[in-house]
Amino acid sequence: MDLKGRSLLSLEDFTADEIRFLLDESKRLKADFKAYKRTKPLSGLTLGMIFQKRSTRTRVSTEVAMYNLGGHAIFLSSADIQLGAGESIKDTSRVLARMVNGILARVYAHEDVAELAKHSTVPVINALSDKYHPLQILADLLTIEEHKGKLAGLKLAWVGDGNNVCNSLLIGCAKMGLNMSVATPKGYEPPSDIVGNAEHYAEETGAEITITNDAIAAVTNADVVVTDTFISMGEEKEAAAKLKAFENYVITEELCANAKSDYLFMHCLPYKHKEATEEVFESGNSVVFDEAENRLHTVMAVLNALMGS
Repeated sequence: MDLKGRSLLSLEDFTADEIRFLLDESKRLKADFKAYKRTKPLSGLTLGMIFQKRSTRTRVSTEVAMYNLGGHAIFLSSADIQLGAGESIKDTSRVLARMVNGILARVYAHEDVAELAKHSTVPVINALSDKYHPLQILADLLTIEEHKGKLAGLKLAWVGDGNNVCNSLLIGCAKMGLNMSVATPKGYEPPSDIVGNAEHYAEETGAEITITNDAIAAVTNADVVVTDTFISMGEEKEAAAKLKAFENYVITEELCANAKSDYLFMHCLPYKHKEATEEVFESGNSVVFDEAENRLHTVMAVLNALMGS
């Protein structure tokens, strides 16, 4: 499947078959690199990485992926480039596109990464915005499939904030046939337009999308239980109010007793010790570090598909 030259701003940009291709490529590259069957398909190519937000997994996985594939990554923090300090996103995009073969951007506002892609002549990859986090969801889907042997027909329960990770999971699950039940406090539900889009995709795959304020209902008979930090970067002033609103949405052993006994617990990290108990995080059901490792293998697949031959 030829995806060369495409940008990845959201999983809405890719069909179910294309997502399937990226997951299969992730498995292939993971197996090859575990066996040291290393090729260099991105030899001589360079990726510019714009980071408005700090990161551990995104930065390390992407730099290692480019090295593994024979390419080179340039880290560009807000302190390193003129973006936001007098140079427009449009001009930054047009300059970088003449010097690098791809742009990865971890930004606050989704409009910023969309603007980069609009004016770029090379692929632009969304490494997180306030609306979507597609790279994380590819790693999540790969992890689920590795442990459960399939995706379609499983039930994934999201308990927590209706944030960018939740938004992308809604799209990814719906397109790949996973049933998804989202439980949030009132006022923190995922945006209605994204829910509507997910429901549309779910009609094609037979998946069920449920939005509720009842954490127990969401987790009941779940194969996978997922959460994320209640307080994203940039929301520090809202911390006290959010922690109070989410006090009944913490992932505990008691809550997970409603899930299937072999449920998977997933969290995209970093773990703030607010959204799940240590017992769940460190339990035999937890696959958070498999999930973290798969960020490397899935971003290798994305970089190779969009920038390689």
